[in-house]
Amino acid sequence: MSGKKKDSLVVTDPLQRYLQEVSRFPLLSREEENELVKRLREQEDIEAAKKLVTSNLRLVVKIAMEYRTTYHNILDLIQEGNIGLMKAVSKYDPDKGTRLSYYASWWIRAYILKYILDNFRLIKIGTTQVQRKLFYNLMKEKKKIEAMGCYPDRKLLAESLGVKEEEVDEMSLRLGSSEFSLDQPDDRYSGGIQLEFLQNHEAPPDEKLSDAEFKDILFERFDEFSKTLDERELSIFKERLLAEVPVTLQEIADRYGISKEWARQLEDRIIKKLRTFLQGELE
Repeated sequence: MSGKKKDSLVVTDPLQRYLQEVSRFPLLSREEENELVKRLREQEDIEAAKKLVTSNLRLVVKIAMEYRTTYHNILDLIQEGNIGLMKAVSKYDPDKGTRLSYYASWWIRAYILKYILDNFRLIKIGTTQVQRKLFYNLMKEKKKIEAMGCYPDRKLLAESLGVKEEEVDEMSLRLGSSEFSLDQPDDRYSGGIQLEFLQNHEAPPDEKLSDAEFKDILFERFDEFSKTLDERELSIFKERLLAEVPVTLQEIADRYGISKEWARQLEDRIIKKLRTFLQGELE
């Protein structure tokens, strides 16, 4: 028997190790938080921004854990939530009267939910506002109705969620279907694969080129139009009208201390200004 000592293997849980790391950062009092925000805004102090972020890393973990049954890799969710936290720190205004943790929770949750939606399947299943609403709420609503002793048919679900019955059917099919490889053999044809028998719905190359050129011109005009907007209008234009996942009118209203209706009127005014601008530019 060898006299060499056997090295013991220690299995490290990455999540537990991360939790130990973030627990080392102290929480901030309101006064400390305001002082750091002041340094960040007035002096662009990177160390102040770092302390604001690290003091709220535990908040990101707490929110990410709420979605552990939806998405298995919690560390991925934490990473996305941390990006949302950094975004919140860059936009936080203590003069609005809320703590950073409350304001940041909205950004953290938004980044986590968008990540889940984009990565739930290889093929995106929620590309419109209604689909995103159904993605987040359909299964929860089904369980809620079943708990009441009722059968969650399409009509009842559609009424509860305020959508069309066809949209409930479509999302139910998407959530219940599985993905398959395009390289797998197609049993209908010997020697063929799935990819070879898919119909091509793409536009002809000349149409695609024309569309691409038009989009380039349009986005150039968007840049020019942005220069005509004030800070608040520019924020609404980018985050409501150009964003892939727009913020809500209520979020805009809360940020600027105005009513939701006023935020909607501002958005309408920007759309009218954009229409007038483009008519003059693209004639």
